[in-house]
Amino acid sequence: MMQELGLERFSNDVVSLDLTPPSQTSSTSLSIDEEESSEAKIRRLISEHPVIIFSKSSCCMCHVMKRLLATIGVIPTVIELDDHEVSSLPLALGEEYSGGGSVVVPPPAVFIGRECVGGLESLVALHLSGHLVPKLVQVGALWV
Repeated sequence: MMQELGLERFSNDVVSLDLTPPSQTSSTSLSIDEEESSEAKIRRLISEHPVIIFSKSSCCMCHVMKRLLATIGVIPTVIELDDHEVSSLPLALGEEYSGGGSVVVPPPAVFIGRECVGGLESLVALHLSGHLVPKLVQVGALWV
């Protein structure tokens, strides 16, 4: 069933989603809208998930992010991006996630409650400052 939707599950609970435009994929796509661009899919995923990490498949920093969040009690949605999809990430985010400036967030990029937290360094800083858990509670990703 998951492969029919364009999803692939790995042993470490990572779900891989093919974000290539419909003209380059098979007829089995996660999106209901076959004309949805990579940018639109990324925006939709950010809006649908309280905690989401965009990562490259071989990224060790993503593993650290997932472990930190799991230790707190949160299992984020993890989207593995291919090299051509990584270039879509900044385009998809634009001003709405950057506070008006241009955004260049290379993977891993974590979003909590539709807000771009940034990379691993930003996530750890948020945690060390004591603001991560309240933020996770606020978006409904963690219950205390």
